[in-house]
Amino acid sequence: MASFLEVVNISKSYGVRTLFKNVSFNINEGDKIALVAPNGAGKTSMLRIIAGRESSDGQGEIRFMKNISVAFLDQESDFDPDDTIFEAVSKKIEAKEAQVEDFRIKEILSKLRLNDVQKKISSLSGGEKKRVAIAVLLVNNPDFLVMDEPTNHLDIESIEFLEEYLRRSRSTLLMVTHDRYFLDRVCNIIIELDMESVFRYEGNYSYFLEKRDERVDNFNSATQRARNLLRGELEWIRRTPCARGTKARYRVESFEHLQERASQTIVEQSVKIVAGMQRLGKKVVDCSHLSYCEDGFCALNDFSYKFTPGEKVGIIGPNGVGKSTFLDLITGSLSPTSGQIDIGTTVCFGYYRQSGIGFRSGQTVLEYIREIADHIQLGDGKRVSATTFLNYFLFPPSMHNSLIEKLSGGEKRRLYLLSILVSSPNFLILDEPTNDLDIVTLNVLEEYLRSYSGTLLIVSHDRFFMDKIIDHLFVFNGEGKIKDYPGNYSSYRESLGADSDRTRTAKPALKTQNSASGKPRMNVASSANGKKKLSWKQQRELERIEAELPKLEAEKQSIEQSLSSGTLSSQELLDASRKIGEIIELIDQYEMMWLELSE
Repeated sequence: MASFLEVVNISKSYGVRTLFKNVSFNINEGDKIALVAPNGAGKTSMLRIIAGRESSDGQGEIRFMKNISVAFLDQESDFDPDDTIFEAVSKKIEAKEAQVEDFRIKEILSKLRLNDVQKKISSLSGGEKKRVAIAVLLVNNPDFLVMDEPTNHLDIESIEFLEEYLRRSRSTLLMVTHDRYFLDRVCNIIIELDMESVFRYEGNYSYFLEKRDERVDNFNSATQRARNLLRGELEWIRRTPCARGTKARYRVESFEHLQERASQTIVEQSVKIVAGMQRLGKKVVDCSHLSYCEDGFCALNDFSYKFTPGEKVGIIGPNGVGKSTFLDLITGSLSPTSGQIDIGTTVCFGYYRQSGIGFRSGQTVLEYIREIADHIQLGDGKRVSATTFLNYFLFPPSMHNSLIEKLSGGEKRRLYLLSILVSSPNFLILDEPTNDLDIVTLNVLEEYLRSYSGTLLIVSHDRFFMDKIIDHLFVFNGEGKIKDYPGNYSSYRESLGADSDRTRTAKPALKTQNSASGKPRMNVASSANGKKKLSWKQQRELERIEAELPKLEAEKQSIEQSLSSGTLSSQELLDASRKIGEIIELIDQYEMMWLELSE
């Protein structure tokens, strides 16, 4: 394959901090590469050097193949706020044939659900601006794509569209992302930035995890062997008189190299989240006929729900349907237009907002935490100082006096998360917590949230994250409609596929009628001459299903009434939620069987 890019001996340092040094690698035509590293390791700096936005220290070179088109997606978009969506995209493409280009722009914008092409950039949300930036790239259809966190701020529908587009595209790709499903399904090569160097893995993310463990084990084994050799060499150095001069110089130099190698060990860093939690009573938050509609926008319409201690709820839905508005209503930042929110007396909210950390110019990491608390209560009952708590979150003493404005995006997010947990909340609300966090931090955050005994409410477009943590979903469908789905994201996505299959199979003429017995009875499709095409056995099966469906619907309705009664214990609520999920699944299966028979 042709070499599209050669990266030769690039380096980057900020003051005394070296991000990477004399890094070289090659990218061939058709490669789909993810750059993986912890926050602050220099991923964005490396991409910006490759894109020509920053310069390398020293004599490093970036060599692109001649006559290929290259496009760069930055984390922040740069559009004229007065432009419309269509104008913003049109300005950034090389027009070949006006009518063809207009059609392609509208086609891509439609696929990204940017249907109001005359909407001003200034009125767009962060997710919509990101979709416009992605549209620019896809319309240009470059030979080589360089993308920095393409999934940040995108809703799940947009992520899945982009995932499928890149998976099928013939474009060469280099990107940074922390979306693990995206990594696994799109990329065929992982480049890891570690110890100021890069390591290449020919495979997807799952392969990378396996081989990285092998690399770390092998490196540390080699370090141990070097240490064993060093002991013998150290004895020789101490015994050898200096008068032996040049005859032993080569061995002295070899000793120095061995000494350097023996000091190198890969220590796996991890975030240790051990924050405490205030006591939470039986009453958490009760929402009664809650609505929020303003200026033609309706986030909620007659929503009722009783949150219980220990439940973990995920929120999904397209950008702009009111997910963050719902969180503001729950915490009292917004007042509903109708309905009531009753908050338990023991509830202590911890609210992690999309807007991120707020800090004063010139404020240091330690100053920021000490303004919240000098000492922090841990989950095991111990109290530790603010400096010790910072160490748990991978902020070593050398970073305590670092200016917050100098931190990477992921480090700022990690510091913000730390500040939320300092208050020991028992109702934790996280609005897009995974944006900018590295995979190490994500894994430990997931483990913490899985063992968290308080109530948890999460808005996230990270499908892997949601699958690991939540018990059930609030699905925001727009116009204030919210569906409570009992299960994680993957099971919900599978149910959508089943629903679309049923929709394709169903006939418009099918209706529900009441039989003489009062039970719902469904019309059976007939042939052109009016005769049913059913065997005796099939007819009996159809009648059995028609008899069972009303019973299941009645049982479902009974459980729904119990769930909304407010009288069930936490365990009874969990059992009822599982039971209603099983009933809904059984109803779906029976309806599918009925459709097949009736056709």
